[in-house]
Amino acid sequence: MNERPNSLHASDIAHSMHPYTNMRLHEEKGPMIMTHGDGARVYDIEGKEYIEGLAGLWSVAVGFSETRLADAAYEQLKKLPYYHSFAHKAHEPSIRLAEKLAEMAPEGLNRVFFTNSGSEANDTVVKMAWFLNNGLGRPEKKKFLARTKGYHGITIASGSLTGLAGNHRDFDLPAIPVTHLTCPHHWRWAEEGESETDFTARLLKELEDTILSEGPETIAGFIGEPVMGAGGVMTPPEGYWPGVEAICRKHDILLISDEVINGFGRTGAPWGCQKYGFTPDILVTSKQLTSSYMPLAAIVVNDKVYNAIADNTAKLGTFGHGFTGSGHPVACAVGLENLKIIEEKDLMGNAARLEPLFQGGLRKLADHPLVGEVRGVGLIAGLEMGNKDTKEPIGAPGQMAQKVVALAAEEGLIVRAVYETVAFCPPLIVTEDDIAEIHARIGRALDRALDWARAEGLL
Repeated sequence: MNERPNSLHASDIAHSMHPYTNMRLHEEKGPMIMTHGDGARVYDIEGKEYIEGLAGLWSVAVGFSETRLADAAYEQLKKLPYYHSFAHKAHEPSIRLAEKLAEMAPEGLNRVFFTNSGSEANDTVVKMAWFLNNGLGRPEKKKFLARTKGYHGITIASGSLTGLAGNHRDFDLPAIPVTHLTCPHHWRWAEEGESETDFTARLLKELEDTILSEGPETIAGFIGEPVMGAGGVMTPPEGYWPGVEAICRKHDILLISDEVINGFGRTGAPWGCQKYGFTPDILVTSKQLTSSYMPLAAIVVNDKVYNAIADNTAKLGTFGHGFTGSGHPVACAVGLENLKIIEEKDLMGNAARLEPLFQGGLRKLADHPLVGEVRGVGLIAGLEMGNKDTKEPIGAPGQMAQKVVALAAEEGLIVRAVYETVAFCPPLIVTEDDIAEIHARIGRALDRALDWARAEGLL
């Protein structure tokens, strides 16, 4: 290793605080420093090549070297590097992107509010629901329903909606009124002998029983990811989402589809809600909106939500919420060009076309001694490490997934350990050859992890 990598490594340890990281362990281990990307691949400071099997953080649809996005940012920086959207101000990039999102969104969703991240967006959704219900004279309608293992962000309200213990511990969360329902993952949460149909029925009964117990007049919204991402890539059981929608409609509860990971073709359909047959009142998107070349998120709402909010702003004289960077012109310009590329290159179609190859190759690993379950849809998937019969972890909780991820990196594949699951979410630009290489590299990592587990006496 030459002097420059050593210097950066030491500087990072000395000065940087990393998210989702054991900071004391980081002081010993240090960072993997990336320097550049090319398509679906990234390269570290020592020149090692990796297939980015998680698209960064579930987000880089167009790959890591799309010059059209760099050009779009540069042209906008030269023209109007910043302006806000407070108090009747506007600029063309945010207007055009809102128009484009309304065109692409599911039917009936046509009003857009921009934030900088999915976490900010879901915080804003909570405030919108409270604001509109106060305006409608329903001040008691403030509670939310979410799911165990759901992920909706890390700010105060969105972190409360998130159903992961690691995001709550010692942060004093949840800090808003939220009830977390059973995770809709049949393999893990079904009772012994319970069919998928019966599992769905039980979860829908739990939802309605909870609503009736709390009082429908107290519940503002139900939020969920069509496919759960950061909790472990869980696909819903048959009939789950249409059932949830029907119950929410029956009890006048806002249905919020968190599409931060699911959106723009990830599931093989334009939106996850379309994949699973429901229409939300509110849709939240980020990540693939700009391929994460710039921070940006959007909330898209229907007329019912918009009109209730707009009427209350008329009563109060303002909507007292927003961010300095809401609808940032450079981020919006990049988002517009990114969506243009997704459409021109038919990347949503690419995800659908490659789904059988991608999912089929991973499902061939279902018989591996370390793999408890293989699941996924489109170009998102998870391999859950564990005993196939008992569903218990192999070794300490999370240990095997972390070991497989570390060995995959040695094999030149970046994937992510999510509790017991090894998660995959490659860029939408991946090719058949890329997918074949992903399968080969994860296969070698699993075999090496098996040898290690046997040597350690874990099997």
